[in-house]
Amino acid sequence: MNHSEQKYDVIVVGGGPAGMMAAGIARDNGSRVLLIEKNHKLGEKLAITGGGRCNITNATYDSREFLKIYNEKAKYFFSTFDQFDVQNTFDFFESRGLPLVVEARKRAFPKTQKATDVRDVMVDYCTDPLITKLTRCSVQGFAKSRDTVTSVITNKGTYTADSYIIACGGVSHPETGSTGDGFTWMRDLGHTVADPTPSIVPLATKEKWNHELSGVSLSFMRIIFYVEGKRAFAEKGKILFTHFGISGPLILNSAHKVTDLLYEGEVTATIDCYPDTDHGALEKKILHIFDMYKNKSFKNVVAEIVPEGMKDIFDHFDGVPQPDDKVHSITKEERKRMVQLLKALPLTITDLMGMDRAVIADGGVALDEIDTKTMRSKKYDNLYIIGDMLHINRPSGGYSLQLCWTTGYVAGLLQ
Repeated sequence: MNHSEQKYDVIVVGGGPAGMMAAGIARDNGSRVLLIEKNHKLGEKLAITGGGRCNITNATYDSREFLKIYNEKAKYFFSTFDQFDVQNTFDFFESRGLPLVVEARKRAFPKTQKATDVRDVMVDYCTDPLITKLTRCSVQGFAKSRDTVTSVITNKGTYTADSYIIACGGVSHPETGSTGDGFTWMRDLGHTVADPTPSIVPLATKEKWNHELSGVSLSFMRIIFYVEGKRAFAEKGKILFTHFGISGPLILNSAHKVTDLLYEGEVTATIDCYPDTDHGALEKKILHIFDMYKNKSFKNVVAEIVPEGMKDIFDHFDGVPQPDDKVHSITKEERKRMVQLLKALPLTITDLMGMDRAVIADGGVALDEIDTKTMRSKKYDNLYIIGDMLHINRPSGGYSLQLCWTTGYVAGLLQ
């Protein structure tokens, strides 16, 4: 008997974190599962997430506190997290031989620091006679009858089940197969689906000085964004300069706000390299350094003044000392200009880097069309929608994957 002639208890579409969790939980409860994945193996995106380290979750154990990060969408997930929360995630992986470690900003990683180990745990969890894994299988759509899904149509045949779980992800990292197909299927089934935008993505900038600092990372900087010269918002955290612009946790988590600003007009920004030091105190610090090295050339002193990796920053601006100027000859105006720049390095934001560089994209099925206590569709009594299929902004820091683990677990219960 081929797979398409067999009826399953549940078909899971998508072999990512949410789909594998759902398939494993359904199997634990005695269901015969067909797990469909379009790639040649499961967990392709999971194996590269978190820069190859996999930020499994955020160690905020109080679910109410954890859910605040989702803002107005938090109300949908109280009952979901009551069933599977952050502590459950820790227990799940550690009980399977993968201890976790908690780093800055409560980000939890596998102790091995390898995303492939997380993937391997999940693949092993789905390796069982009750789970049939069908890879290199592209879903083309679903058949329905009134308020029930009757089958899934693929390039390898038509498959039927009592229940269907959709966990095929959004559109970030399209090279891993996340091309947004699931959004099309859900629209075809009559669900309201918001168009995706890259919600956690680096920003492109115009300035040459920024691009030449590629690879330099600054901790706890402050960036202020402006639209048409009017202050919009400010954030504080870690910034990474790249050959195309700026990235790092602070920037990634600000991208969805910048998206809105770009529709309003020109977006600029300033970076404060010393957010905890005011102009006067910074100028005194520079004066002290100049007094210590007054007979040296400026190029031999500048590293004492600027953050690490930025010794050439002043080469890109007017009104500052030249590299070969003697420190004792630097004017008051030049010194003040240095302070001004260190407190407000100027940038022009030209664009978001797009889906190909997005860590996460939003978009997806409207949450008010899903019973989030069970993850069951309100339109179809045997359809469950989970993970990155949900329309919600998920900041970096473990919040996206935790949503996958939680919704996958709840859907796998087939309540």
